[in-house]
Amino acid sequence: MFDPLVRSLDGLGAWETTALVLCVSFGAALALEFVVIRAARRYVTHTDTEYDNIVLAELRVPVVLTAALAGVFVLTQVPSVRTAVVVDPALVERFFGLPSLSLIVVVWAVAANRIVNRIVDSVSKAGGRYDFAPVFSNVWTLLVVGGAAATLLWLWNVEITPLLGAAGVAGIAVGFAAKDTVANFFGGIALYFDDTYKIGDYIVLDDGTAGTVVKVGIRSTTLLTRDELLVTVPNSVLNAAKITNESAPKRRRRIRVPIGVAYGTNVDAFEELGISVALAADVVLDSPKPRMRFRRFGDSALEYELLCWVNGPTRRRRAQHELNRALYEALLDADIEIPYPKRDVTVRREDIGDGVPASAANGDGVETNVVADGDSAGEGLHKR
Repeated sequence: MFDPLVRSLDGLGAWETTALVLCVSFGAALALEFVVIRAARRYVTHTDTEYDNIVLAELRVPVVLTAALAGVFVLTQVPSVRTAVVVDPALVERFFGLPSLSLIVVVWAVAANRIVNRIVDSVSKAGGRYDFAPVFSNVWTLLVVGGAAATLLWLWNVEITPLLGAAGVAGIAVGFAAKDTVANFFGGIALYFDDTYKIGDYIVLDDGTAGTVVKVGIRSTTLLTRDELLVTVPNSVLNAAKITNESAPKRRRRIRVPIGVAYGTNVDAFEELGISVALAADVVLDSPKPRMRFRRFGDSALEYELLCWVNGPTRRRRAQHELNRALYEALLDADIEIPYPKRDVTVRREDIGDGVPASAANGDGVETNVVADGDSAGEGLHKR
């Protein structure tokens, strides 16, 4: 790539070539920094997207540095300069030429990695349904590191064929030793392509673990529970588990508030009262509209459910609390009975003859009163 430029400098002396090349390269770097990049920065400030700002900010350093270091590399290739130094020309290339190219490769690799990762973060924060999963950033980082390492080995003429053979053997050993890590890695990729969840979603696993997704990594996914505890779940476990995403396809969630009223209650007035209570609650959405549903005839009550919607799965508990309180107060004010189970238990005594009770035959007089209120019974024994 630099051969035509090198041949054009053959007629100049070592000092003239050095001064010319350095002036051109550093002049180009300054022109890029103070003219081209500034003009581009003024242009991208008027665009609606921030992606061009990210690209321009990350490309500034590698572009300027490449223009400056390209001159250093060209000098190591010019014969007049190579012969003018007192050391071996091979040492000149090893200590100036190859390090310049290596630094250029590293800077561009870092810039490429940062551009993609920042764009992924920006898209993730936008909250779109089809955003990039953070695991994509991790995979991209691995690809960039691997590509940069291979390029550096090629620049320094390091034979990679033996390394590939050793890597194959090492890969088998690592595959057996780190099979769980490998399973977690591919599990995370599978979860991403399945679009199972994203950061900010509230998910419930089949073992009862529930929480908001706060981090998706190569090995695991981190959930923040309602108790503000961080739970780390391996991606392989998530890939094999049944996951309920309560934040998809929409964040709103329906809640059911069971309530019973006594037999003989005016059901029309009761249903209207329940709906008015739901509409008055701040945590309940106006659309879809709340509604009452008569579910069954219970042992002691007409069993209803108040159905309404809240804006997010994490608000269900608070909504149930507020609705239960409001319903209780409204029913008291409306003089509508909230029944509870009542049972009457009768104890019968049998005589053993001549009208003498069996208890009296033993010399004891026992009076037993049993009253069952709710699901528990109390028994009072009085001896005389």
